[in-house]
Amino acid sequence: MCGINGIFSTKQSTDLTLEIKKMNNKIIHRGPDSTGEYINSGKKYKVAMGMRRLSIIDLKNGSQPIFSDDKSKIIVFNGEIYNFKKLKKELIDKGYTFRTNSDTEVILKLYESEGPDSFGKLDGMYAFSIYDKNIDKLFIARDYFGEKPLYFHQGDGKFIWASELKSLLSVLKKKPQIDLNGLCLFFQLTYIPAPFTIYNGVKKLEPNKLIELDLKTNNLTITKIKRTKNKFLIPNKYEAIKMTHDLVNESVESRSISDVPLGTFLSGGVDSSIVTLCLANQNSEKIDTFSIGFNKKSFDESDKSRLVSKLINSNHHEFIISEKMVENNLDEIILNFDEPFADSSALATSLVSKKTKNYVKVALTGDGGDEVFGGYNKYYVGYLNKLYTGIFPKKIHDYSLGLLNYLLKNKDDSRGYSHKLNKLLNSVDYNNDYYYNIISLAFKERELSQFFNKNFYNPNSLGYFKQIIRHDKKTITDFRKIDKLISLEGDMLVKVDRTSMFASLECRAPFLNKKLWDFTNQLPEKYLVNGFDKKHILKEAFKKYFPKNFLNKSKKGFEVPVGDWLRVNLSSELKSFINKDFIKKQNIFQHLNIKKLILNHLNSNSDNTFKAWTFYCFQKWYVNNYLK
Repeated sequence: MCGINGIFSTKQSTDLTLEIKKMNNKIIHRGPDSTGEYINSGKKYKVAMGMRRLSIIDLKNGSQPIFSDDKSKIIVFNGEIYNFKKLKKELIDKGYTFRTNSDTEVILKLYESEGPDSFGKLDGMYAFSIYDKNIDKLFIARDYFGEKPLYFHQGDGKFIWASELKSLLSVLKKKPQIDLNGLCLFFQLTYIPAPFTIYNGVKKLEPNKLIELDLKTNNLTITKIKRTKNKFLIPNKYEAIKMTHDLVNESVESRSISDVPLGTFLSGGVDSSIVTLCLANQNSEKIDTFSIGFNKKSFDESDKSRLVSKLINSNHHEFIISEKMVENNLDEIILNFDEPFADSSALATSLVSKKTKNYVKVALTGDGGDEVFGGYNKYYVGYLNKLYTGIFPKKIHDYSLGLLNYLLKNKDDSRGYSHKLNKLLNSVDYNNDYYYNIISLAFKERELSQFFNKNFYNPNSLGYFKQIIRHDKKTITDFRKIDKLISLEGDMLVKVDRTSMFASLECRAPFLNKKLWDFTNQLPEKYLVNGFDKKHILKEAFKKYFPKNFLNKSKKGFEVPVGDWLRVNLSSELKSFINKDFIKKQNIFQHLNIKKLILNHLNSNSDNTFKAWTFYCFQKWYVNNYLK
């Protein structure tokens, strides 16, 4: 696990040695164990590649960059390839020899053998760049789910790429302007999915995509990484349950390869409990498990993780998070994302990562279980929206919605059933956009015009994604694909990568496996969501290992009570962000409307937790990036 950087420049005056060192220094946390650099200064162009290494596999010989035998090809790599031993054996059988035991060298040899089409064979999480001097080309790839980040910028005679924005920004002449689409996406979703960022001219490489840059012509193309999908014969439900059990165990085993200590994040929910159980069953010695608790009872679920820990007899480490702990680390956590990010569970994930790093260097997580096996309440939305809109005409719905919002509003952020019903009713849509409404956790698309000035309002910020996946489809698999494209890549995986790597901890997600994804996409949807039983087949496959009905208990996740915190310790700072002169100088928001929304929350007139927290996180980022 590492962080990578790179620069291609046609300007002979550019000192790439200084620039690549500067980029590497910005991400020491991603790779505190070692650093590596490659500089090639040709007559027509210059190429520099750098990396910071967190040593997990082949501790002695796995340093990067790694070169081909004839030194004509160079790679820097961030991530883990879980099937590298199998691929290595195939390459050895073809006559290739290896100097290291690292997965990095396997990628390079695979490229030598089969070219960029071979990248589809990789099972893992990765972002890497290969410079091939023989053909004057750069190849930059990102993994299938987008577990590892990759940013890029092209302009002013340069092409720059990096694992984190802070690296890329450090070598630009000036900070880019705010990107209109990125801004609106953030205020809707609370995060910014690929290919967008908050900065104009800076992009994220989308998952399963490959950049090919011809260094002679400076021509850049982005294509999908080709792969052969896994095919499954699923004769009946019994066999499907058995296959689910075996495939999950297989994935956990493959994600457990490590030359350093390894444990699991154990929240007590279905996904982390199953991953932890599988790992414990595959090890003869006790495994380490890590969980967090909160001193606010409605958010604390540490009793569930303790039950699982006792069941598998793990070395369990439980950390109780207080408001003071979060407050002391708030700026560090929020600003580490480099662009606005308002998933409040990042606060808890960051703190548990920091604590976990004191015991192990790698942690398995349950991330991706909901997307792969159909675990979200929102997957009911297609059926419910169709039922609701068939009963109530749009005029009646529009007329009554204001009254319903008032009656159902929850004056704290305890996330009760009224809050969920309120959210569902506000997501009802008569034009097939309901799923995009429900994933818009902060402001709905139609609301943005009330709070943004005209020059910052984009009425169709989600248009790019609606073109990729037709939003008039209504199946659970369609919704899962939208989640994979938008919320998994833009939110869940960003949260885990940035918070864990900031603590120099590697996180791996066994459910994010192309084989598992292909398998569940071939299952009858009733195997995933059976009536109102979410993740039905996953729970059927593992229920025998847990107490009766344990896997059917509701799960709250890593959410934290930010709605309360905004009203107390953070209220003064939040009020400063709606100061009339400050808002006028920004020229982004409509002052009276945003002020009213924030004050209503602070005065407990309404629960505007998600909107207020999104606004707060943006303003924190803005002040740090444009006023300092």
